[in-house]
Amino acid sequence: MAIIDRIRFDAPSEEMLVWRYPGEQLRLGSQLVVNQSQEAVFVKKGEALDVFGPGTHTLSTGNLPLLHRLVNLSFGGDTSFTAEVWFVNKTVKRDLKWGTKAPIPIIDSVYNYTVNVRAYGRWGLRITDSRSFVTQMVGTLKMTDTARIEEYFIVEIDQKFSDALSEFFESEKSSVFQANAQLNELSTFTGNAVTREFQRYGIEIVNFNIERISIPEEEMEKFQELLGKRMESDQIGGAGVPVDQQVGQSPPRPPQDLPQERPKPETSDETDALVAKLKALKKMLEDELITNEEYEAKKKEILEKF
Repeated sequence: MAIIDRIRFDAPSEEMLVWRYPGEQLRLGSQLVVNQSQEAVFVKKGEALDVFGPGTHTLSTGNLPLLHRLVNLSFGGDTSFTAEVWFVNKTVKRDLKWGTKAPIPIIDSVYNYTVNVRAYGRWGLRITDSRSFVTQMVGTLKMTDTARIEEYFIVEIDQKFSDALSEFFESEKSSVFQANAQLNELSTFTGNAVTREFQRYGIEIVNFNIERISIPEEEMEKFQELLGKRMESDQIGGAGVPVDQQVGQSPPRPPQDLPQERPKPETSDETDALVAKLKALKKMLEDELITNEEYEAKKKEILEKF
């Protein structure tokens, strides 16, 4: 293999995160050209050693101290040596997409109901520590392709996001069904969790946004049906049946000459039960679990029973 005298990488796109120079047979005295927004990392035996910033560098024992020490041990001071050169893109990449690969089961702390949700958004990163990035991503994980690295990041985001999402709704005591009204708070909360994970790779998360949280339509319908049954059960069990109307007894008929009136709640308990049901119904409307027409119809039905 020919000895390389000039090492350079002109990236075809700013989207590329990292690129490995195709040759490994290098010579002291060779020219290393590093473009703006790049860093070049020399790797030997899987270890990220010397790092070069933008500019033209003549390779010598003076500017390759860590690598030269290994070369001397291996080659007895020969001016030619083998090493990998990785070019790292340090520009900010903002418009990256992420999304959960599978539904995330969340226990709604308000309704005590398990909901499967999906989430989608955008994020951005910047490599701040090239040595750490190459060591973690290239050395440990053996990844040499930008697409594979980004795919790995998405998996990491998915996992951290799932944990943080559950923690958010539990700590805030808010409903999953109100998630899309809390996207700013959710983005900040989950973004902090994602940031901590990526710092160990030498990566800064410059933006992390949740654009949408979705619940499958069939699950929404099932949940609405369940809530409807719960409300009906509450109405039956909490209406407060008078003693003289217990099972097996008929209520006394009012005299024919007196106007018949619709029974009114006669106790504070019955009134409280009425108010509680109407409040619960109103919350379902605010959470967009029922339509305004369904709300008005159900409210009328509840009031007619008292």
